Amino acid sequence: MVETASHQAPPPQVARPPPPPLGGSRGPVFPPNEQLHQLHYCIHSNPAWPQAIILAFQHYIVMLGSTVLIASTLVPLMGGNNGDKGRVIQTLLFMAGVNTLLQTLLGARLPTVMGASFAFFIPVMSIVNDFADKTFKSEHERFVYTMRAIQGSLMVSSIINIFLGYSRVWGNLTRFFSPVILVPVVCVVGLGLFMRGFPQLANCVEIGLPMLILLVIGQQYLKRIHPRVQLILERFGLLLCVAIIWAFAGILTQTQRSCRVDHSYLISSSPWIRIPYPFQWGPPVFRASHVFGMMGAALVTSAESTGTFFAAARLAGATPPPPHVLSRSIGLQGISLLLDGLFGATVGTTASVENVGLLGLTHIGSRRVVQISTAFMFFFSIFGKFGAFFASIPLPIFAAIYCVLFGIVAATGISFLQFANSNSMRNLYVLGLSLFLGVSISQYFVSHTTTDGHGPVKTDGGWFNDILNTIFSSPPTVAIIVGTLLDNTLDPRRFHDDRGIQWLVPFHHWKGDSRNEEFYNLPLRINEYMPTRYL
Repeated sequence: MVETASHQAPPPQVARPPPPPLGGSRGPVFPPNEQLHQLHYCIHSNPAWPQAIILAFQHYIVMLGSTVLIASTLVPLMGGNNGDKGRVIQTLLFMAGVNTLLQTLLGARLPTVMGASFAFFIPVMSIVNDFADKTFKSEHERFVYTMRAIQGSLMVSSIINIFLGYSRVWGNLTRFFSPVILVPVVCVVGLGLFMRGFPQLANCVEIGLPMLILLVIGQQYLKRIHPRVQLILERFGLLLCVAIIWAFAGILTQTQRSCRVDHSYLISSSPWIRIPYPFQWGPPVFRASHVFGMMGAALVTSAESTGTFFAAARLAGATPPPPHVLSRSIGLQGISLLLDGLFGATVGTTASVENVGLLGLTHIGSRRVVQISTAFMFFFSIFGKFGAFFASIPLPIFAAIYCVLFGIVAATGISFLQFANSNSMRNLYVLGLSLFLGVSISQYFVSHTTTDGHGPVKTDGGWFNDILNTIFSSPPTVAIIVGTLLDNTLDPRRFHDDRGIQWLVPFHHWKGDSRNEEFYNLPLRINEYMPTRYL
């Protein structure tokens, strides 16, 4: 009896709690956020008027670099002189003001500057090459005739954007997007422009590198000295850095021949007052071979602007642009392309990536600030001498700015990954291949394109060559093609939740999210008087 009593039943085993997630005990876990918390002003909130005007001037300075670079590259190849270059810059600035105002009022309604696009380089160079063997009385006559041919091509190619937009084809295409696609598309919008960063800066390290270092230190580190200093440097630090390095470049101008502020000779050759007007170079010249190449560039600007709009919406505190808003904006971009041709711009316009990066640098995504910047574009496009003064800022200074701004846009693309499953091997495959091919394929086409516009695609049809060479020279276009095909064919239904579709779909419909109407509604109750398909 005693022996039996000594044998007790074993104590019940208590189940061990599951181990905490890896890294869970090491720090906080950050949930996905649709809006950035550090924004001082979002899309529909506005800073005080004095600050808004200075911030608007800062947007003008940032977009000026691409305008001057495009004109300085193309005009001499077309046979133009310094005076022609000044008039082209005035036209590009004037049209940037018109198209930015249209896009912020009636288009995407996002704080995006519509500036000159590098996507038109290949078709423009093809036009220039076609007239290389033609005899003209003077080089100026060659320039004017080439401009007339570009005018005609831009006007006809605008049909592509107008059709894609107002037929809602482009918006329906974007319904196939998921956060897995948005990541590489928005990333390469910034990373794909790396040749305009440090390689351009290295053309004059004496001013480019100090500008980059001063911008990083002044705008990010020195702002911690005092709260008031933080406000000034965070919002206006870029302007202060430009002024300091520009003055330093003026000193170098007196001591050496390189890194000169007057290298383009714009101040001496620009007129005091000149208003761009339609057909200023003469009646347009239409050639089918030129038009098809421009159509490829028009398609590319649609893809590039789409990626830029998603980045702008994120940095401005807005919801992702719905498909009908993207259709509306691309259709209006076609009308802008038609106006570019009418007024004799050298290239068409697209959403400016650098100005979107400026939204993130200043933490101010106000739409009004961008609209005010159009006043500076109009003023300096009409009063040529004043505009030429700021256009004489050396390009390496702009290149240093682009190193920061393009990086911000690329990082904005990465932030979309929080809305998808980043632990899915399938998502990593789609994302990685789209991102790599978007950069790799486009770089191959760019590096194998000669100065006369001939690229890797070489068939008997010159127009066909221009279309393919232009499309595959664009990183966002390649990323959209690869990403959309992969994401919608690799078990899309099985990985529906992993792709983040459930987060993005509500923004596809006007009433899907109450904030859509708040951010993207047209002004002056225009929605009530327009057919729904055009809103």
